[in-house]
Amino acid sequence: MKEIVGNLDATSLKMALVVSRFNSFFTEQLVKGAADCFVRHGGKEENLTLVRVPGANELPQVAQRLAAAGQVDAVIALGAVIQGATPHADLINGTVARALAKIALDTGVPVLNGIVCALNLEQAIERAGTKQGNKGWDAVAAAIETVNVLKAL
Repeated sequence: MKEIVGNLDATSLKMALVVSRFNSFFTEQLVKGAADCFVRHGGKEENLTLVRVPGANELPQVAQRLAAAGQVDAVIALGAVIQGATPHADLINGTVARALAKIALDTGVPVLNGIVCALNLEQAIERAGTKQGNKGWDAVAAAIETVNVLKAL
């Protein structure tokens, strides 16, 4: 049996982070985790582009433009959407997740969803660098591995 796996080597990779400014208390921690992951796995800081957008709803359009331009190996969307008293967060999370997946399928460029979807502030804090790790780090690690799997195919 032939097995194809992706390694966690970002040495020659170029990636873009698209980051929501909304809930910046959380998203700035996601950016730090994402950048740390990229560099620790051999990526060069100058090969990591940071693009800021107003909120999570704007992430897919910018991710699509970056993926379609063909200048990066992967795009990572970072944001934090916290449930309130209305179903607004569910609507945003579902719509954005579907859009990011479609962009990846349409362009062939991995587009990773690093958006913290939390029911409350405590959960968001846990996923932005404390008890549950850092979703920014996790998304970049998944992007590195996915890019390398695609290259191996």
